[in-house]
Amino acid sequence: IAEAMGLCLPGASSIPAADSNHIRMSTNVGKRIVEMTWEDLTPKKIITENSVENAVTVAMAMGCSTNAIIHLIAIARRANINLTMDDLDKKGRKVPLIANIRPSGKDYLMEDFYYAGGILSLMYSLSSQLNLEEITVSGLNLGELIDGKETLNQDIIRSLNNPIYKEGSLAVLKGNLAPDGCVIKPAACDKKFLKHKGPAIVFNSYPDMKKIIDSDTLDVTENHVLVLRNVGPVGGQGMPEWGMMPIPKKLLKKGVRDMIRISDARMSGTSYGACILHVAPESYIGGPLSLLETGDMVEIDVNLRSINMNVDKKTLLERKKKLKKNKPKAGRGWLWMYSNHVLQANDGCDFDFLESDFGISANEPDIF
Repeated sequence: IAEAMGLCLPGASSIPAADSNHIRMSTNVGKRIVEMTWEDLTPKKIITENSVENAVTVAMAMGCSTNAIIHLIAIARRANINLTMDDLDKKGRKVPLIANIRPSGKDYLMEDFYYAGGILSLMYSLSSQLNLEEITVSGLNLGELIDGKETLNQDIIRSLNNPIYKEGSLAVLKGNLAPDGCVIKPAACDKKFLKHKGPAIVFNSYPDMKKIIDSDTLDVTENHVLVLRNVGPVGGQGMPEWGMMPIPKKLLKKGVRDMIRISDARMSGTSYGACILHVAPESYIGGPLSLLETGDMVEIDVNLRSINMNVDKKTLLERKKKLKKNKPKAGRGWLWMYSNHVLQANDGCDFDFLESDFGISANEPDIF
């Protein structure tokens, strides 16, 4: 994403950890930083609507982490670009997954991707869908950087005509369970769960889930929907990577390897499975996820981009009346500031006072 946006020197972003090109790249970065200072080439000139669009396109084609949505929205809004969940979902429907690397791909790792040509070759394959005139930190535009960078292995970096998955890496679902959206990685889950209806099993905290999940007395089948709440940006605190809930042990013994899991948390980019994440608004601040009860039917349709609990409005209203408002987890200091100013996942989990339209201090220089 950083390289597609123009913020890395060519090929820098996918160098394997032990490769000596890291040392060479570090030297080149130091030299280039000095040159950029004299050229007055600042992030403000590089991060534009078109370069952000390039980053989103590459993210979808790459099989990016679900965390990418949060980072992309936050970066864009710092630069006064109003990137939304809907924008990301539209791009996800248009851009196919062409990087055959795990977990969305099946056969290769990131190291294989690098030696097949890396990000530059991926962008070469995507060139018809990129804004090639965008300037990069190298001083060259994107089109100049990727010119002639064909892949060395067409099974690792596919063409647009031979994708791993016809749509992009991520899909955004909305409905009465997540009015502001949530995220799923369709290419990394069992296809039978892309359309699913099942009863919920609700956990109010991570410790509660850990206590119960492996119990032999837990009444659970692979058709159930596991729900973990109060683990979002405010409730977490910090939105921990707990979204890939473990499969109950009694199901593992039967050979079950995937099932629907819903949370307002995140998960690692290397994780996989039918995990629905970043539910917004989060349950801790009174989002609809807080009204869900064990036994309620939950219905998901990735193709329709929908996620709903089949509970009538009257019942939800009654539950809402009984709901107790959670207090901030800290009365003063850093955690108070965090709890009161962090945004929801659909808005990038940034601090509201750091977004470009919040206001600029009279003494703040225009360095961005």
